Amino acid sequence: MDISTSSNIVNITGSIKSVSDYQSVKTTMDKLKSNNSNIIVNIKDSISITSSVIGYFNKLVLKDKINLQINMGNDQLMELFSDLHLVDLFKAKKI
Repeated sequence: MDISTSSNIVNITGSIKSVSDYQSVKTTMDKLKSNNSNIIVNIKDSISITSSVIGYFNKLVLKDKINLQINMGNDQLMELFSDLHLVDLFKAKKI
C-alpha cells in the first residue's frame, strides 16, 4: 500500500490489508486532522479494508467530529461499505 497527501486529500493505492497499513493510515490521518476538519480519502484500487481502519475512520467521524468523505475505485469495496451500512456515515462514493 502507498499513501500520499495533498492539502486535506489522502490518496491510497494498493491493498489495505496489514497492521502496518493501518499504522500508515492512522499516522497520516492524525497529522491531517490537527489542521483540517474536512478530509477526503481516495481509495483507488483496494478491494478490501481492515476492520481496524474502518474502526479508526468511525472514531474520526463520531468522536473527533471530522467530516470524512471516502471515494473508492473498486465496486467490491463499495459493496462492502454498503453491506456494513457505512455509506452515509462516510459519505462514500464510487469514483
